[in-house]
Amino acid sequence: MTNDFLLGGDLRIHRLGFGAMRLAGNDYSGPTRPPETGVAVLRRAVELGVDHIDTAGFYGRGDARSHELIRAALSPYPDGLVIATKVGPLPDEHGFPSRQATPGELRGLVEEDLRRLGLDRLDLVYLRVGALAPPGGEPIAERFAALAALREEGLIRHLGVSNVDAKQYAEAREVAPVAAVQNHFHLQHRADAELLAACEADGTAYVPFFPLGGGDRPIDPARLAAVAARHGATTVQVALAWVLAVSPVALAIPGTGALDHLEENMGAAGVRLTPEDLAELAAP
Repeated sequence: MTNDFLLGGDLRIHRLGFGAMRLAGNDYSGPTRPPETGVAVLRRAVELGVDHIDTAGFYGRGDARSHELIRAALSPYPDGLVIATKVGPLPDEHGFPSRQATPGELRGLVEEDLRRLGLDRLDLVYLRVGALAPPGGEPIAERFAALAALREEGLIRHLGVSNVDAKQYAEAREVAPVAAVQNHFHLQHRADAELLAACEADGTAYVPFFPLGGGDRPIDPARLAAVAARHGATTVQVALAWVLAVSPVALAIPGTGALDHLEENMGAAGVRLTPEDLAELAAP
């Protein structure tokens, strides 16, 4: 298993990155973390070798927003750092990203991300489809074409899609190259196995969100305990190691706003699961 991946054919990154969604807090309604905590976590992540940070303009609340934290912590950005963002969802009256941008609104969202992050070009922009709904059921070509036009202008380096099914992935690929897919997937939520296989065949990065079982599909740590004990690892590290072992195109972007959890997550890079481990974890 290699620790690196060539994103879009020209950006070499470590397969274990960092997700910025939890920098401000664990959800959209709980307590907000102090901004200085997020800054410290980001700087430590880069010290530990993170060179792929996943963010979105709708991550965070109040003064603790992921784009601003990333810029405050890391700008001027170190060479080789890849920042991926997502556009598409718009906040409703309660601040939840439950509405979707039209094709004409996507340029403004991309330009806003550039301004807030302090960048001239975004390395990777996902079209996040469906807001809070599950994948599928709507065409995406027109919206993806709007982002493809911005790529042609030089505002975006690579394009991705998020929260999509196989049909939507294929639809996007007919419009422009797709460098990455970001969907809900982890050890105990493997409904996307066929789409992951398609990404592997295409050389497309597959980047699970909630790789540790967030949302409404938790991972039972008891399923991982025996394997973790054999490796002297935690169950969190085994869950992330499984993502990295399941396919050479799979990347992991665990998110946290706590330094101790960050250290634990990054330790997953040193866990090498054996075929016997994988067979045990795959058992129903």
